[in-house]
Amino acid sequence: MSTQPLHTTQIDQLPVSVYASNEALGTAAAAEAAEVIRAAVSERGVANIIVATGNSQLTFLAALRAMAGLPWECVNVFHMDEYVNLPSGHSASFPAFLHRHLLDYVRVRAFFPVPGAAADTAAACREYEALLRAHPADLCALGVGENGHLAFNDPPFAFFQDPVWVKVVQLDERSRRQQVGEGHFGSLAEVPTHAITLTIPALLAAKRVLAIVPEARKAEAVAKSLLGPVTEDCPGSILRQTPHAHLYLDEESAASLEWTA
Repeated sequence: MSTQPLHTTQIDQLPVSVYASNEALGTAAAAEAAEVIRAAVSERGVANIIVATGNSQLTFLAALRAMAGLPWECVNVFHMDEYVNLPSGHSASFPAFLHRHLLDYVRVRAFFPVPGAAADTAAACREYEALLRAHPADLCALGVGENGHLAFNDPPFAFFQDPVWVKVVQLDERSRRQQVGEGHFGSLAEVPTHAITLTIPALLAAKRVLAIVPEARKAEAVAKSLLGPVTEDCPGSILRQTPHAHLYLDEESAASLEWTA
């Protein structure tokens, strides 16, 4: 399988690479993530990474955990959101997702789950922000939601200059419907209405940001992010002003874009 992109371009400050398939995209993004991890461990003895959950991340996570010789024992893993008060043991839990698709395969230095079940969510947000600031991220591997969200920063609750790094948010209905569509819940009524999320400044504070966005259902959000105005109504658009980011697409997610040879 070739991992060379079919197309490359730059939109504003954002490099964009388009691959022939979801699998090729995931492999290429994992190769860049591995470079970032190895460089951080070589320089400081530790790497701090933030990773996304969701079906769009599956090929990336599979390729990353299969990378030979990665120093996982030196890697601290954070993630970016969790539902508030999801029933214990629910299969849609994002920490559980990361265990199924990454952490059960590799032995990391530490994993810091977002505390969605905390009795005092405000205090939990402050504590998680303190952890993030104490472990500056070398890498943030994120997706873009069907409504353009980054993590659970849904319009109209997304703020490019958010004063905090972690907060409780109300979830947009389209975002909740995406979770049903991905098969994590049986109906909209089952999807929690609130979550704890890293804010956009927290995500983009990482030294390197990989936006991993395959699948046809993301084509509308990709087009709005790249071709529309940079606006909080489409949070993914801020990536165009993030020079340390790299957007990975497949042919399906890039279907609404035009390319010239």
